[in-house]
Amino acid sequence: MEHSQWEGKTEGTTWMHRTLIRSFRYLNLRFVYAGMAVFVVPFYMLFSHQGYISMYHFFRQRMGYSPMKAFRYVYLNHCKFGQIILDRFAVYAGKHFDFEIENYDLFLDLSHQQGGFMILSCHVGNYEIAGYAFKAKEKRYNALVFSGEADTVMENRNRLLSKNNIRMIPVKEDMSHLYLMNNALSDGEILSIPGDRIFGSPRSVMCDFFGSKAKFPLGPYAVAMSHEVPVLGIFVMKESAYRYHVYIRPLSTSQFPQGTSRKEKAALLAQQYAHEMEEIVRKYPTQWFNYYEFWNNNEI
Repeated sequence: MEHSQWEGKTEGTTWMHRTLIRSFRYLNLRFVYAGMAVFVVPFYMLFSHQGYISMYHFFRQRMGYSPMKAFRYVYLNHCKFGQIILDRFAVYAGKHFDFEIENYDLFLDLSHQQGGFMILSCHVGNYEIAGYAFKAKEKRYNALVFSGEADTVMENRNRLLSKNNIRMIPVKEDMSHLYLMNNALSDGEILSIPGDRIFGSPRSVMCDFFGSKAKFPLGPYAVAMSHEVPVLGIFVMKESAYRYHVYIRPLSTSQFPQGTSRKEKAALLAQQYAHEMEEIVRKYPTQWFNYYEFWNNNEI
């Protein structure tokens, strides 16, 4: 299965989403977590075999867990994913979370410089929630997003992110998002792109990831090398009900062997990010929300 086939759209109707937002104004977040873990997650695991099986394979083959431990971690992964989704709706309702930020000075230094820079995210932790908590003061923040999300989610994203000087760039079939992305970097702004999903373009690169080769998109890394901008990897990991830990990791865009082509540089940059991503996933194994076979099926 290609990466682009798993879109990650928030499930549920508009009425359900709005009811959930209203409920969060009165309910304790931990109480909602408990109800989800007891009633929703077992039902979802029972009828969503694709997500269940792919995560089970990950814990068995890549993490080396026993069958029982792998099954338990699949359940914990689904619980954590549910918490991540609920946290987003909790923010829509006005709730606040605490953030501990590692290497924040790297982000601030680049924000005060004249040129633009890139941030790579992935489907690990809750990257989106940081955008609701921090304002882009020095530079406009441009985030590439999946355009097929639920209306309620997109409306609330726009409402909250626009207040923080963050602009969403939806991925379009006509590829018009590429024009906005390039303009953002040319104008000295911040561009945020997922570094683990292939959006539209078939270009990819094979990276060492959990002891085997896995396909990563080449596009984000090619953009970085084309504009010759600094690149940060940011991971926003859930630590407790109301607390997140933000890891900011710099990627090297200059220390390449002499004569390395731009495409080769992009591939090396992708490998750097795959290494950083693997390190975070090993630290937080239940917070990688990857519900398809990330590696070649015949290796599983």
